[in-house]
Parts: sequence; structure tokens; C-alpha cells
Amino acid sequence: MDRFEAMAMLLAVVEKGSLSAAGRSLRVPVPTLSRKLSDLEALLGTKLLIRTTRKLTLTDAGSVYVTAVRRILDALEEAEREAAGEFTTPSGELVLTAPILFGRLHVLPVVTDFLALFPEINIRLLLSDRKVDLVDDHVDMAVRIGTLPDSAMIATRIGSMRTVYCASPEFLAAHGLPRSLDELRRLPRISFDGPTPTDARAGRRSGAKNALQAPMASRLTVSTAEGIADAAVRGVGMAQLLQYQVADAVEAGRLLLFLEALEPEPAPVHLVHVARGQMPLKMRRFLDFAAPRLRLVLGRFASGEAPVA
Repeated sequence: MDRFEAMAMLLAVVEKGSLSAAGRSLRVPVPTLSRKLSDLEALLGTKLLIRTTRKLTLTDAGSVYVTAVRRILDALEEAEREAAGEFTTPSGELVLTAPILFGRLHVLPVVTDFLALFPEINIRLLLSDRKVDLVDDHVDMAVRIGTLPDSAMIATRIGSMRTVYCASPEFLAAHGLPRSLDELRRLPRISFDGPTPTDARAGRRSGAKNALQAPMASRLTVSTAEGIADAAVRGVGMAQLLQYQVADAVEAGRLLLFLEALEPEPAPVHLVHVARGQMPLKMRRFLDFAAPRLRLVLGRFASGEAPVA
């Protein structure tokens, strides 16, 4: 049997919590996975997992073995990367992910400039508004907007981003400029159909608690930020979006910002990557190149003047 393969399968089962989930992640049939684990237990002469219809539980021996397996596989991966020259020459493919609009507007220019300087590095840029799993999807680094959950990931903060209230001048002329959150609730609203990167509750700067936690009726629900901004420009309703998502429309006067004192706290923005014993040079070079440039971009948002109603 391939012992390293069996060890990797065992680790996947433990991390995913079930044979079926590990099978989907590894693209291995569950019967094959089960047989490999049984072969590993037979080789070791001890039970590693207690399997029931509801859950998997590590035995004491299994717990000790899995800790050693993690250390061994991490060392093997690092040795392979070192043999491939990842620690001596910045080369190979670098996989990055970022939110669609932020990635297109602000990450892609950084990537193209980086590629011009490092001809031995190729980049695959995944633009997606879903939270890509860096481990499962084999992604090296991600741009994350919003509060990060507790994890073993390494995060480099590069700035913050406001969440703003906006509407078209025509809409505000017709409905009146809201002066309070109660007035804001009565306005037709355009909502996002999906998870948001930041806590959308207002009033934290001014001391009001959970001011917008109560549901607000939506006149229109859209699945992309660009669609929400376009609908707001057309006067369908007010919108609550990240500042970069409406920056062009605000600069052109097609949207106006209001109730700035009641905005949520700005969302932190990070470059995130998986913790490793030694970072490959391609990642180190990109982090060193991208972080100051993205900080400059985000700093311009923080200091820039925008038309306000």
C-alpha cells in the first residue's frame, strides 16, 4: 500500500469529519477510502478511528498518530517545494482569489505589474464573491474584506473599507433626504441576495445599538453589487454597499452618500494565506509587492473626498 496516500486520506477524513465529505474533497469513492483506512490500521496493528453511522471519533492511538501525520506531511510538502526551487527562485504558479469587482478594479492592475517584473511566475486569479476555501481549492493567497474568523491562517492587514448609504440625486429629490435611521427604514431599498462581507448594522459610530438590525423591506433584490449600484443610479431605491463598489458613480455625481455618521465601522481588508513553516519565494515576493500598493489604494478611499447629500 501507498503509506503516504493512506496518511493523507486519514487526515482528510479527520479534518472533514466524515468519509463522504473526505471522499468528495479527494474525489475518491467512499468504499476505496474505507478500504485504505482499514489497510492502514492493519499495517499499524491498531484501531485509529471508531466509526458509527453518526460520527467518526479518533482513538487515543489515532489522535497521537494524526498529530504525527500532520507533521510528516507538512515536512514532505515543504521538502517537495524546496526541491522544486520554490525557496531559492521565485517561480511557478501562484493562485490568488479576490472579490469580483475589487479584484477587477484594484487587484488585477497589481497582478499585471507584478508579472512584468517576475517572468518566471505565472498567476491564476480567481475572482469570486464567495469565500473560496484556500486549502480545499489549492489557493495560495486571498483578499478578504470583512472581519476574519478565528483560524490558523496568516493575515496581513492592508487597510479598511467603508460601508456607505447611497441613492441617486433624483431619488433623494423625490423621497427626501433621510435625517435619521427611522426615516431611512421607510425608503424603498435595494438589497443584496447573498452574504455580505461586513456587519451591516448601522449606528455603531454614534452609539446607537443594532439600529438597522430590524428587517427592512426590499423593493429590489440583486445578486451582484454592480447590479445594486446600477439600480440605485436608476432611482429604484437606496442602497448600502462598500465604498469601492459605488466610487465611480459617486465621483460622477450619479449617486450621493448620506447618513455618514451612522455608517457601520469600516470593514478590515487583509491578504490571507495558509500558515507554512517557510513561505515559497513566489508568495513572499507577491506579498511584499502587493501589500504596499493595495494599502495605497485603500488609503485613497479613506482620505478621498466624495460628493455628499
